[in-house]
Amino acid sequence: MDSNLQAIKQRFGIIGRSPLLDRALGTAVRVANTDLSVLITGESGVGKEVFSKIIHALSSRKHNKFIAINCGAIPEGTINSELFGHEKGAFTGATSERKGYFESYDGGTLFLDEIGEMPLDTQSFLLRVLESGEFIRVGASKVQKTDVRIIAATNADLFEQVKKGKFREDLYYRLNTVPIKVPALRDRPEDIYMLFRKFAVDFAEKYRATPIQLDDRAQMVLERYSWPGNIRELKNIAEQVSVLAEDKMVTAEQLARYTPQILKRNLPMIPETGNRHNDDGATMQEREIFYKLMVDMKNDLNDLKSLVFELIRNNDLRVPDAQDIRSLKPPEAFPQRSNVPIPHQGVSDFLSEYHEDRDVEESHKPIILPRDEPDAFSPSEEIEESLSLEENEKELIQKALKKHNGRRKEAAQDLGISERTLYRKIKQYEL
Repeated sequence: MDSNLQAIKQRFGIIGRSPLLDRALGTAVRVANTDLSVLITGESGVGKEVFSKIIHALSSRKHNKFIAINCGAIPEGTINSELFGHEKGAFTGATSERKGYFESYDGGTLFLDEIGEMPLDTQSFLLRVLESGEFIRVGASKVQKTDVRIIAATNADLFEQVKKGKFREDLYYRLNTVPIKVPALRDRPEDIYMLFRKFAVDFAEKYRATPIQLDDRAQMVLERYSWPGNIRELKNIAEQVSVLAEDKMVTAEQLARYTPQILKRNLPMIPETGNRHNDDGATMQEREIFYKLMVDMKNDLNDLKSLVFELIRNNDLRVPDAQDIRSLKPPEAFPQRSNVPIPHQGVSDFLSEYHEDRDVEESHKPIILPRDEPDAFSPSEEIEESLSLEENEKELIQKALKKHNGRRKEAAQDLGISERTLYRKIKQYEL
């Protein structure tokens, strides 16, 4: 089956080795020799029409006609006429009779793209064709027969539209006899650079130029992007970089300069709530989150103190002086910060989550001092905790900003507040 899929990929120009892609392609191959209805789902730009052509080309109808129809591009008032035809005088402007697609492509295959945009009355006519092969022209009374295979596609969730009453449930189950899910490009990271190279080579051959290439870091940037436009967007960027690139080996910094949108992380935003605001602009919900977080931290700190004191008491440990701890020198193998190269800031931030942390891990051993005399502990001073809401809030914000290297959007998400509120707090505390 693998060799068969590889041959089909070469025949139809399909690039990729993703298991999700192979699974969808394998389903299309197996259903091609039947007359079952097929529903192809997937985001816009993933290549759903290519799958419909593969099914037609591998079926017994391959010598008959094939047509792709975008249901969303046909006005609601004329779609019945386009699909089923009309008689002369059936409506204003119908100066002669006209054959519809179901009549003109009898024995062939109809690919109905964006099936979710089809009007409800047209859906009932389509259901009759699928069940009995019968249809009636607009303005006629004679029932006609047709033998067409229906392949439908959509980028919407048809089941949700069924729940909302925008799509017929019986038609949904009639079309969904064999579902094929075409994976989004972000779910096929191993195929992204292969497709990029294909588009770059095609562009170079068309204009008789040398195809561009990407270095390792640029490939990582390419794979980290979410690709909302999928393959269509990837082809657009490949052609754009091919035109703008001065060097044939494109670096990550150059790629980000030519296509700034490729560094967008597309992280989810905290939605605005309908809570009423206080005088200082902060919502009560945000204040409650901060207060709960600080109370939990205080409880955890008290538990930690109790645990430490219990360990000291049960293991005959003597607490060293704080100055002795500060005087300890780090091991010689500890990497110096000045020796670490600092890459381009924007690309580095984008790739910061891609690599695993490869820093040298140092093993920290507890400092255990022998007990000289019974119940001998170093003198210590008990410092009362600060319960000031503002001081604790300021400290939490500083920790979050430090944790995320100053990136406020991630810090706001970690704190559970909106980015707007974080900006206001930073200004308030002069951080």
